[in-house]
Amino acid sequence: MSTQRFDVAVIGAGAAGMMCAAQAGQRGLKVVLIDHASKLAEKIRISGGGRCNFTNRDVLPANFISANPHFCKSALAAYTPQDFLELVNQHGIPWHEKHKGQLFCDDSSEDIISMLRTECEHGQVQWRMPCKVDAIQAIELAAADSSVERATTGKPARFRVLTDQGLIEVTSLVIATGGLAIPQLGATDWGLKVARQFGLKVIDPRPALVPLVFNGDDWAPFGELSGLALEAEVTTGTDRPVTSFLEDVLFTHRGLSGPGILQISSYWQPGQAIRLNLAPGRHLGDELIASKAGNKQQLGTVLANLWPRRLTEQWLGESSASKLADAGDKWIRELATRIHGWTLTPSGTAGYKKAEVMRGGVDTRDLDQRTMQAKARPGLHFIGEVVDVTGWLGGYNFQWAWASAVACAKGL
Repeated sequence: MSTQRFDVAVIGAGAAGMMCAAQAGQRGLKVVLIDHASKLAEKIRISGGGRCNFTNRDVLPANFISANPHFCKSALAAYTPQDFLELVNQHGIPWHEKHKGQLFCDDSSEDIISMLRTECEHGQVQWRMPCKVDAIQAIELAAADSSVERATTGKPARFRVLTDQGLIEVTSLVIATGGLAIPQLGATDWGLKVARQFGLKVIDPRPALVPLVFNGDDWAPFGELSGLALEAEVTTGTDRPVTSFLEDVLFTHRGLSGPGILQISSYWQPGQAIRLNLAPGRHLGDELIASKAGNKQQLGTVLANLWPRRLTEQWLGESSASKLADAGDKWIRELATRIHGWTLTPSGTAGYKKAEVMRGGVDTRDLDQRTMQAKARPGLHFIGEVVDVTGWLGGYNFQWAWASAVACAKGL
């Protein structure tokens, strides 16, 4: 099979990969987009409950976690949520804003996938899908300079991509393979292996935006509350200021989930406790004490007017039947303290199968923040989730995908 030559090969046809390929193609580069999957952009398809939370109106560098927190600033400033929203509007995709600036498709995530495909078509991007990459080889500089086999830019090829559909030679190689989250959709550590192959450091990956689980015996009484949700303030860490989120928390058979837990999971460290204020914005001790005088109701009945009944019954146990008027002020305040500061230590996370993203990845100190290019390996770029930049829940990771992809495309 003959060698095929392109200016750019983008490996990974997800959010970042399609965006980068489209932008590079529309800038006149000859681009091939490669993916091992048989179905296009499955992670986009299932995101946001099938409606794709494609960005957030309020994106700041503080909404991202990285060992090198300043790295993301350049790309995010150069390609903003408004820039992506303009693209969405150009394609006539109806959308709406939900909780805390989150933007969703009115109809389906398929609208975003279709938009990215169309943008790739506008850039005359060639597809190889499904296509397995067997190996990547660097063409060393001396050989590249003497080679007559050049891409359409006139520059010599720097990389050989060996695939099950033949050999591809390119000037620039973009790794957009995502992270380890949701392996059932085909996620692998392939991009991290490529980084290590070319000498880049990798920040240890782990699941993020993921439910937290607890020891089975310890959690058994609370597992009976599975399906119960309430707003809580969730905190972890000892640094000042502490990391805290005010979001809904969901009880499950194995532990805790819901937006508040998914957010804090990205910051939680193994062995560390989390703290939940299960009645944020209230002063339960004062409220209960103020209700004591002449109150013949059971404590469980009174607390159930302020709190979910199932949680009240589980929390109080036999004390639920006690009359509020008979409860001592000190006991009531101790109860309120536990409710406002429930402290518990997860045994772990629900793993990559339940994680929305991966934390960690290619060390950004080895990349150029303007172009996503490896500093020590010209022509090699990393974008999207494979990079050590992890956003909050709420459209931030998609915005990083778009922004890093555009920065890379401009720098190719």
